Amino acid sequence: MGKVLLGALTVSLVALLTACGAGNSNSSTSDKSSGDGKVTTISFWHGMTGPYQKALNEIISDFNKSQSQYKVVGTAQGNYTTLQQKIMAAAKSKSLPVIAQTTYTTVPDYSKQGFIEPLDAYMIDGSNKLTSADLKDIYPAFLNSSKYEGKYYSIPMSKSTRIMYYNKTLMDKLGVKMPTSWEDIQKIGQQIKSKGVAAVGFDKSFDMEFEGLARQAGNPLVSPKSFKVNVDSKKSLEAANLIMDMVNDGTAKTAGEDIYGDKNFTSGKTLFYAGSSAGITHMKQGAPKDLEWGTMPLPSYKSEKATELAGNDIVMFKSATADQKKAAWAFMKYLMSKPVTAKWAELTGYVPLRKSALEDQSFQDYLKKDPTAKAAVDSLPFGFQSTAFVGFSEYRNDLLTAVDAMLTKHESTRKALGTLQNQTETIIKSNQ
Repeated sequence: MGKVLLGALTVSLVALLTACGAGNSNSSTSDKSSGDGKVTTISFWHGMTGPYQKALNEIISDFNKSQSQYKVVGTAQGNYTTLQQKIMAAAKSKSLPVIAQTTYTTVPDYSKQGFIEPLDAYMIDGSNKLTSADLKDIYPAFLNSSKYEGKYYSIPMSKSTRIMYYNKTLMDKLGVKMPTSWEDIQKIGQQIKSKGVAAVGFDKSFDMEFEGLARQAGNPLVSPKSFKVNVDSKKSLEAANLIMDMVNDGTAKTAGEDIYGDKNFTSGKTLFYAGSSAGITHMKQGAPKDLEWGTMPLPSYKSEKATELAGNDIVMFKSATADQKKAAWAFMKYLMSKPVTAKWAELTGYVPLRKSALEDQSFQDYLKKDPTAKAAVDSLPFGFQSTAFVGFSEYRNDLLTAVDAMLTKHESTRKALGTLQNQTETIIKSNQ
């Protein structure tokens, strides 16, 4: 599902990585290629379902029709968790596809195991490389997260931002003005508490909002480059306490077993909902017809703005042949092109990868027709991505456990984040 972003990859890759080792073969068993003028066919595993899969199939079909050298065969592998499990199993059995979706945070683990192909030879050095203008046009946050240890290992594909959904129907009824800060949300929560409505809703886990608030306070949970862990710092604790204080006093509500907070939002249980911009497609399908709702960038905190960018990238596997890799790069470059990234954004609710695609008149016309898409692109200038490192999947599981401990076991933020601090430091140290 398009709504399943970074948070979907909660399965730990540690055991799978240990089991599969390098897991490479010299050629892909599922793809054949030829240098004698025949079409080179490549396999592409992905985790898209529903309307997102339909849109991806259309993009793949467009590429295949755009030239006669290459053919991409896309195969849905279920949700993102299942996709990652299948990638690891294929690495072990030496039956990897040519390319696959993944999140940028799995790249350090894949690189350590040695089964993904660095892209520099294609992306910045090859005859079909991206130009300097191309590189400047793609949003820096997307390119930066594609790089690991000085090399490009992935390309951005489906990217979303965290945004705020608002129930205008309910706001008008309750006499609530549009908030601009989390401090405003807190005040609104106290004002409407007696009405039986929570000010803001979160997904089952509020980890992304927690990380966003910490960033707004000038404090990455794990610092880039140095990998210094700041999970239980004073600023991180303040961010976690802001959320937990609201949850505990009933002015904020988490989704629980519903996983996503859109149901609480569309049923009028929450006035606002902090969620993924990729969920707009589902919101349109699930919201009552008489509900007037909209979107806005996440509120500021301590006068600063920040939103976590999520989604998935595409990686190329070393086991592919030279011809397959050439074909794979042609498709990867196609996905990043101005018209294609704009079309993908319009079809799915993800954001364009390029500034020029966003500024193009046709995309601006699309935003006028669908103003709910505007909050996501307006959030791009202050977007950030988590620091990726070897063992990130294990860390993320621990982060989710820490949030759950605060919510369901009523652990103090200090205890839960103190445990997470120690766990994260151990993970990073053991993988150095």
